[in-house]
Amino acid sequence: MRRSVSVLGGDPRQLCLAELFREEGHRVHTWGLAPPETELPLPEAASGDVVVLPQPLSPDGVHLSLRRGELLLEDLWPLLAGPGRTVLGGRVDPAAAASAQAAGVELIDYFRREELQVANAVPTAEGALAAAMAATDRTLQGSQCLVIGFGRIGKLLACRLRGLAAQVAVSARRQEHLAWIRALGYTPLRTDRLEGCLRSFHLIFNTVPALILDRTRLEEIRPDCVIIDVASAPGGVDFSAARELGITALQELSLPGRVAPLAAAQAVRDAIGHILEERGEPI
Repeated sequence: MRRSVSVLGGDPRQLCLAELFREEGHRVHTWGLAPPETELPLPEAASGDVVVLPQPLSPDGVHLSLRRGELLLEDLWPLLAGPGRTVLGGRVDPAAAASAQAAGVELIDYFRREELQVANAVPTAEGALAAAMAATDRTLQGSQCLVIGFGRIGKLLACRLRGLAAQVAVSARRQEHLAWIRALGYTPLRTDRLEGCLRSFHLIFNTVPALILDRTRLEEIRPDCVIIDVASAPGGVDFSAARELGITALQELSLPGRVAPLAAAQAVRDAIGHILEERGEPI
């Protein structure tokens, strides 16, 4: 079924997403993605029966994520209210969800889809490796690497590092994760017991969105170690302490949209398609 689709705000992922919808034959309007003179006014651009908002939906729970300018969510919601509209956004924080509900907008968080998060983990892992290779003067082959966390991204990172002949240790908290880490042949470490284990690593990849590498643990790290943090903000590293200690610690946020916007857009398109199919509204 061909639908009218509004793609509002966001980053290069959203541009690619709009093009994917156009290639399928849908009527697509964008806003906040191209020069203003090339786009319709917001009320017209937001008139689609499927409205796709960015991920994250909002940087602060108040404004829509935009590349330029700003738009209050409270000014957007009245344009999207009403029957027959399907409104979707990614990584919707509680404040934004509450404001949408108060305005009578049913807001669906497409980032909650497991298939999307798995798909996003691939460019995140690849982007983390690219950042590491750009930041160090050694090869990944033979490097002592630690991956903190064994979730979706941690699993893919560990696998790819081993494929590049790195020496890989992985830390986790849950016993079932530690069992899998052992079974897969990685060196297992406890995330809550890293003290005394950090000095040998040339590269550390953090995937846990909680403070793991505090000053005390950073003081153990060798001065030429490079830390790549791909966890959601604020990340898992005391970046101020890392700077004071002269340690290279890079916070690499939103890697899918930066390193592989087309692949990231396809993952969003697939997730939205699955959501609409399950609602009886195939697109």
